[in-house]
Amino acid sequence: MTTATLKSYGPLQFPDRADLALWQFTRAQRLGLIPSPDVAGGRWSAAVFDDAVARIDTIRQAVGTLPDVGATRAEEHLAARFSITVHAGTAAELARRGHLLVVMCSLLDQRVDKARLTGGHVGWQVYWVPERRSIPADRMPVLAGMEDLSDREDRLGIHPGDPIMLSPDYRIDELLSLYLCRSGFAKLAPETKRNYTDDYCLFFDFLWGRDKVWNQATDDELADFEYWRTRARANPGKVGGSRWNRGLAALTRLYEWAERREHVIRNPVLMRDVIGRTGEVIRVPQARAKDAKTSDVHWLTPRTFRLWMNVGLRGYTAQGVPAADWVGRLEDRNAGFADLLLSSGMRLTEAASLLTIEMPRTRLGGARYYSGRLAPAVTKSKRARTFYAAAPVVGGVEGYMESSRADAIRRAQAKGRYERLPQIRLVTKVAGLRKKVLHWRDQDGVEGRTPLSDADVAERITLFIEGPAGPEPLWLWLNESGLPFRPASWENVFRTASLRCAEVLDGVVAELPYCTPHMARHSFALFMLVVLHHVVDLRMGLTPEERRDFRLLYGDPWRMVQDLLGHAQLETTREIYLAPVSDLQLRSLMADPEPVEGGGEGWSQDRVTSLLARIAEESEGIQDIEAKLIPAASA
Repeated sequence: MTTATLKSYGPLQFPDRADLALWQFTRAQRLGLIPSPDVAGGRWSAAVFDDAVARIDTIRQAVGTLPDVGATRAEEHLAARFSITVHAGTAAELARRGHLLVVMCSLLDQRVDKARLTGGHVGWQVYWVPERRSIPADRMPVLAGMEDLSDREDRLGIHPGDPIMLSPDYRIDELLSLYLCRSGFAKLAPETKRNYTDDYCLFFDFLWGRDKVWNQATDDELADFEYWRTRARANPGKVGGSRWNRGLAALTRLYEWAERREHVIRNPVLMRDVIGRTGEVIRVPQARAKDAKTSDVHWLTPRTFRLWMNVGLRGYTAQGVPAADWVGRLEDRNAGFADLLLSSGMRLTEAASLLTIEMPRTRLGGARYYSGRLAPAVTKSKRARTFYAAAPVVGGVEGYMESSRADAIRRAQAKGRYERLPQIRLVTKVAGLRKKVLHWRDQDGVEGRTPLSDADVAERITLFIEGPAGPEPLWLWLNESGLPFRPASWENVFRTASLRCAEVLDGVVAELPYCTPHMARHSFALFMLVVLHHVVDLRMGLTPEERRDFRLLYGDPWRMVQDLLGHAQLETTREIYLAPVSDLQLRSLMADPEPVEGGGEGWSQDRVTSLLARIAEESEGIQDIEAKLIPAASA
């Protein structure tokens, strides 16, 4: 045992210097034998450490010599002890009947549903704190007396949408939860959180196979993990450099935080200095892949996107007519959303979290495009941005709002669904012209105000207005129950549509069309670049000097597309979103196609389609249907 020589002790230093195993230290805390940290940063003072050392024999006797075990290991012990077959789920059932004591590692453990612990998964798992955190004490007696659990979690900084990671032996690491819920990680975009926690699970599973937890990793183990993840022949799911770099970025964030807090003895992610694009010195992980692709991006030409949408979302046959057995549930919603993505170039979350008051409306006199404004709280850059949508697309969304959306709301009102929601903020007034402010009142009569620009996705889901028959969601896209359709759910809609295209068009077209929400954004960028080049450089009749002056005043087409996409760096637009055309000379890109019927030098959809078709022939990753289908389809 080491004599105390420090002013304070971290969660690794304390048990190490007191000669306690980590599980003994954790159990001693749970039993109240070691108090909670009394120094900022989750540390213990020297006085607390000295007191524990003076009582170390008593502590050891109280915590015992065997660590807690999870459900799977408990069942293994029972099988060995009584020489019987013990099936999965037995431990949970014995605990439910009161025959097996359930010991929780911390307050966080008490919120994990025990039913999930018998799912058979042996690796690390991620659970997400839900919006509604009720305590079913009648179904889970172990939670009796924990009715105020959500309040306790709030005080600890655990909020809805935060991830909770569960180890293979069903424990929750308090330090890991502190990182996930109380560090800069908590401010990341929801999709980034999901990607990073998936990466953590992979590395933690790798360490678990070596009988180690995350804060015991070394740089050698990270090197072994990199080999297994990217090069090992025995791994059937190897990844490329780009995917490895994303996971490495997640691990770098975690271990830099742990190193600053002294939760690890040494950071396993070794760093090196490199010169950045502008000459500055930046630090990057040594294990960063050098062969990473600049992008793995795919595009669809407009006619291919139309084929994908008609077959996948509207239920058309290969002959271009609606299928007789097509049900068409929420067809107008799904088609309207997909059209809006392609027409505006918005990201998935940006378009999916729109409120009805943010969606532009058609007006008398008409226009080719209508503009809307994205709130900073929902954009990736956290800056407001203007988006544009074609008039037919805006009309299609209006049709959805007035038909199936209105029907879903009426059904939900009739069944009282909105009154049963855990939280509703009824917007009573929208004030302001340039900067709109939402005045609202919740179920308890509490009144408040939220600038529309500050309303994030979580708050937007709770916003309602008073309609003729009761509350109505302000959230634009609703499910069949009349409730807000979550942004992540759109991935499944697109995936299902692509599967239907694969089924219906197999053997009909040379390349089966598929699409994801982000591919619609890529395709918008490609289309807009070609159109802007076509209009600015060829169809406006400008001299070279006039074109130069035009670019100095308004910016070139590349920068226009950058602004439409909301990219902070032009390199992102050029090298990732528009890689197929980033290296093409303007005269090659804009060579005149065959003249269209009627002549004319104005903007022509046929000319742009011809340009896109030629680009698709010369580039990888661009989907474009053939001019003719195979004979079987045209017969």
